[in-house]
Amino acid sequence: MEVNIVGGGLAGVEAAFALANRGVAVNLFEMKPEFFSDVHKSEYLAEIVCSNSFGSKKLTTASGVLKKEMEILDSILLKAAHKAEVEAGNALAVDRVQFSKLVTQWVLENKNIKLKREIVEKLDNNHIWIVACGPLCHNRLVEWIRHNILDGEFLYFYDAIAPIVYADSVDFSKGFWGSRYSDDKDYFNCILNEKEYDVFYNALIEAEKIEFKEFEKNYYEACLPIEEIASRGKQTLLFGPLKPVGLKYKGRQPFAVVQLRKENKQGSLLSIVGFQTKLTYPEQKKVFRLIPALRNAEFAKLGSLHRNTYLDAPRVLNVFLQSKKMDNIFFAGQLSGVEGYMASAVTGIYVGMNVALLIKKDRMLKPPENTMFGGLIRYITSKEEKLQPIGENFGFIDIGKMKNKRQKRLLQAKEAIENTRRWRELYESEFA
Repeated sequence: MEVNIVGGGLAGVEAAFALANRGVAVNLFEMKPEFFSDVHKSEYLAEIVCSNSFGSKKLTTASGVLKKEMEILDSILLKAAHKAEVEAGNALAVDRVQFSKLVTQWVLENKNIKLKREIVEKLDNNHIWIVACGPLCHNRLVEWIRHNILDGEFLYFYDAIAPIVYADSVDFSKGFWGSRYSDDKDYFNCILNEKEYDVFYNALIEAEKIEFKEFEKNYYEACLPIEEIASRGKQTLLFGPLKPVGLKYKGRQPFAVVQLRKENKQGSLLSIVGFQTKLTYPEQKKVFRLIPALRNAEFAKLGSLHRNTYLDAPRVLNVFLQSKKMDNIFFAGQLSGVEGYMASAVTGIYVGMNVALLIKKDRMLKPPENTMFGGLIRYITSKEEKLQPIGENFGFIDIGKMKNKRQKRLLQAKEAIENTRRWRELYESEFA
């Protein structure tokens, strides 16, 4: 039996390999280059359109634990990420072009995956479908899903993209290389003194923004536009993207810093960390050039804002991310209600593994408790109140109260990793 996957993004690719590596034939449908969304520009699969960082690698962070779980589950994207990695301190950041090229190459080389460059407008009852087309799914398929699977409306929130500057246009005399709390030199820190910060802040607050209708103003808290953060008070940026804590320059902590991170291995492109925005393009250039190191900055890409679509998963999906109404249809990725690159990708692995088990053994395996990936899936499919997009967090791993936070995080990490290993072993015994 063949499985049809809609969407060649992170979740779709992971689902395709989870199936193909278990001997299941896959048709992977990707609408590019026939049709591009507002933010996608490349023909390659697994295109990264927001930050090029996949989050921390440290096991004291939820992001680090989730990636360790994904390694246990044989994530294809993490293998590509490590090959395309660029320096970013404790974070796993990638050269986004090299990353996408590598993933596309591996898809084309896999004998069990057939890549089909075409738009899918509707789903039939004769195949198993995994819908992983992301939050910017083609509108005709969105409408089909709305009318055939949902009784009501999709849910929406707005996600913002940070600008990217050319490194040779940055004034490196106005800052220093370094990372918070470590000796790494992976970020360039653009320094602002108090007067410069005041000028920047006031211009940011007064800058012209793209206006949206009231019902559209539903931001995801972890990805707020910088001007939205600034609107909450003059000091908020100093505790957010411009915080100087953990950084020293000439023996002193700067008043404020704006961090730039490498976008590619050559370091010729630098993204402005935490500067996702909905300012108009002219205003972005004017305001961001008030940062001393960026006075003459040339922008390879300006920031933007786009609508993310997601399902009311507790109402329409079961714990296998399977449609309650049409059981031949599964969902994975941000469309299912998770937020973040790796959270999206791990749902693809989970669904792909379970669909393979369903085909081979006519059964599926529920996600484990006290793990990051299991917690994500259980949360989005069981939340009683209105679902808001969510990423990995330590709230999914219960080991009781402890005073030492670092020790608790390490024990939570150990618990999650051991439970993931046991789940993988159980899965393989079921699949055998």
